[in-house]
Amino acid sequence: MPGHVFGRSTRGSLPTAVAGDGCYLVDAEGRRYLDGSGGAAVSCLGHSNARVRAALHDQLDRMAFAHTGFFTSEPAERLADRLAAAAPEGIERVYLVSGGSEAVEASLKLARQYFTELGQPQRHRVIARRQSYHGNTLGALAAGGNEWRRAQFAPLLVETSHISPCYEYRGRAEGESPEAYGLRVADELEAEIRRLGPETVMAFVAEPVVGATAGAVPAVPGYLRRIREICDRHGVLLILDEVMCGMGRTGHLFACAEDGVAPDMITIAKGLGAGYQPIGALLVQGRIYQAIADGSGFFQHGHTYMGHAMAAAAANAVLDEIEARDLLSAVRRQGERLDALLHERLGQHPHVGDIRGRGLFRGVELVADRGTKAPFDPALKLHARVKAEAFAAGLICYPMGGTIDGVRGDHILLAPPFIISDAEIGELVEKLTSAIDRALAA
Repeated sequence: MPGHVFGRSTRGSLPTAVAGDGCYLVDAEGRRYLDGSGGAAVSCLGHSNARVRAALHDQLDRMAFAHTGFFTSEPAERLADRLAAAAPEGIERVYLVSGGSEAVEASLKLARQYFTELGQPQRHRVIARRQSYHGNTLGALAAGGNEWRRAQFAPLLVETSHISPCYEYRGRAEGESPEAYGLRVADELEAEIRRLGPETVMAFVAEPVVGATAGAVPAVPGYLRRIREICDRHGVLLILDEVMCGMGRTGHLFACAEDGVAPDMITIAKGLGAGYQPIGALLVQGRIYQAIADGSGFFQHGHTYMGHAMAAAAANAVLDEIEARDLLSAVRRQGERLDALLHERLGQHPHVGDIRGRGLFRGVELVADRGTKAPFDPALKLHARVKAEAFAAGLICYPMGGTIDGVRGDHILLAPPFIISDAEIGELVEKLTSAIDRALAA
């Protein structure tokens, strides 16, 4: 009998998940599914972590919720302290929310209020990149460059400028070095700031490693450093969206550490709570906080569940587990193994154009022709076929279409738990390879 849940789709039905066992989810029929994408790069510790479960039980026995308009809590204070201590240089304050879209929305509103507090109310424009994704609330959706997600809501979105992504496989010219390519596309930011008028631009938003929309596309060496220089030159805030790529996913707690860049704000979520609780955070440079403190003293924003004690307790336990088990090293090690096996099995596949990513954050781009990089006809919905074939075989992966421009292109995103074993990596790659071949033969 049909239920009353308003789900993501009105078509078809989904199996009911009833249990988690390490890197696997189990449905009501007893079928096991290897979680090769962590859901959406969320379940970094798998689905049955004892430390996180115990921390949640303990916090629930103490106190579940106290509204942040009246109280702070020990778990929230502890979490903020340790995130600030681990964050890039200058990050001093942490604004705890319930997810990635909320974190990005808060960053945009804080950027605007920051400049009004400084007496620069003319700064209101946001620049981001095409083929990016920053969340589904209206402000975050406006900043994002995912045309498919934006299209029907366009009349509701604040105008945002979008420059080229740093997408080496598609954008780097023959004979151009990765570094030269990175500087060329970064310099589009300089041109766009000048076109709009530097005095009107408040922020540039980017993912250090682009996730869902393009499939684990990392910035080339030097790109983000040039972006940082351009933002500094014009007094523009640099907001790095690490909702998907952060919290250890690339082998560093903060993905931008690999690029040697300290942003003005960082948004995190997903792996911060590892799926055990909904939580996200906006991390902020001290001078931004101080501008509010020295001015109105009040950030004109907020959510009922921000700083939730249960969510903060879960996040603290996640960080404890990452530290105690040295999982950042495991991510780098197992990420190299996953990359090597993907190249071994798919590197010469006639319809695999690119294998990319960092750590346990990998993307496979499918093409109709390797030589020309021509994509498949979007009408084939190849990504959907791959997802269905993989799921039928007991593998959860994250395929998407519109990789190139929101319409053309297909990729598969992989983001397995940090605890994945060698054998499970082998299972993932074998099942993915078979799913690709079956989808192509259909």
